[in-house]
Amino acid sequence: MHPEARARFNADFTPEKYSALLRCVNESTRWPAGFRVSETPIFLTREFTGEAVYAANEIAAQTQTAEFVKHAASAIPSGLEVPNESRHPEFLIIDLGICAEGDRVVPRLIELQAFPSLFGFQFLLLGCMRKAYPAIPHNWTSSFGGIKDEAYLDLLRQTIVADANPENVVLLEIEPEKQKTRIDFACTESLLGVRPVCLTKVKKRGRQLFYERDGREVRIERIYNRVIFDELTRRPDLNLPFRFQDDLDVKWVGHPNWYFRISKHSLPFLKTKHTSPAFFSDEFPAKEDIADYVLKPLYSFAGLGVDMEPTREKLDTLEKPQEWILQKKVQYAEFVPTVEGPRSKAEIRMMFIWPENGEPTLVNNLVRMSQGKMMGVDVNKDKTWVGSNIALHESA
Repeated sequence: MHPEARARFNADFTPEKYSALLRCVNESTRWPAGFRVSETPIFLTREFTGEAVYAANEIAAQTQTAEFVKHAASAIPSGLEVPNESRHPEFLIIDLGICAEGDRVVPRLIELQAFPSLFGFQFLLLGCMRKAYPAIPHNWTSSFGGIKDEAYLDLLRQTIVADANPENVVLLEIEPEKQKTRIDFACTESLLGVRPVCLTKVKKRGRQLFYERDGREVRIERIYNRVIFDELTRRPDLNLPFRFQDDLDVKWVGHPNWYFRISKHSLPFLKTKHTSPAFFSDEFPAKEDIADYVLKPLYSFAGLGVDMEPTREKLDTLEKPQEWILQKKVQYAEFVPTVEGPRSKAEIRMMFIWPENGEPTLVNNLVRMSQGKMMGVDVNKDKTWVGSNIALHESA
């Protein structure tokens, strides 16, 4: 990482500046963040940035091969396939652990998902970071490929709204006001005019969907889908006016099938120098030491169900072993010196937008910081210099 930039930031840091950051984040939209924002960004060297960009693009390229298409054909659980699948997903998220290998810090694939991330919030966060910490040089950025703010927003608008009227586009979620990521929904509305709508509030007539907007009924033409199937199956209490499996006259932006096709299900297939060995649990080789692996359910989110200490006895108790994978553990680097003593670890989320007639375009990033075994909230309770933030690097 970049030692000089880190030293300058830590020397300039004060609790008052962090409070200013939180005020900017939480008061800029109608909903505050439902997750912890870390005190600090991370600062990347050009060398590490180049390697992370190369790793992400190489992994993205593998998802476009004919061999991958064959592998992904069996990814969708029975009964969950949604009609009118797009040729490719509009979004691709690649999570890279920042890992220690010998005397080097290297990026290693942790997970990937063809599902939107916090594209709106990360745009807001960078602006708030600059206001709260004016010592951060303006030539340090979170974006890739030289993309500027307006071009970033234009690409996001073209992908989500396209030629539609923004009022005919909805961000679909389960009780969006209660989600931890609700601040991103509010940012998306502010930036694009696309309102978050609970799927229980949607009305269906024939093949068409409608929602109420400012006292009138408006047709839905495009759905920016933020509903995670795993959460949907955990909510049998919801009274749903339509099924995802219905043949609907709408355009899915982020078609639900891609949530499964490019996911943890993909990990055993992907093989680059930045990936780790992974196996479906029913195909785990006898010669491998299971203590070197982590057990993950295929389709859960936010770290639910992850077992850091699997055993072969546990594998024998799985009802559907084909819906679990074992991925070789990596050693996260404790590379972020803090002003309070303990060093933090991090992983960087490389965020792609995939235009309808183009290639996956790497545009931004998100960082999760931890001082525990995992990146989740539960293992970082009562800790500081952990949570969500952003990675900065010197622009060319």
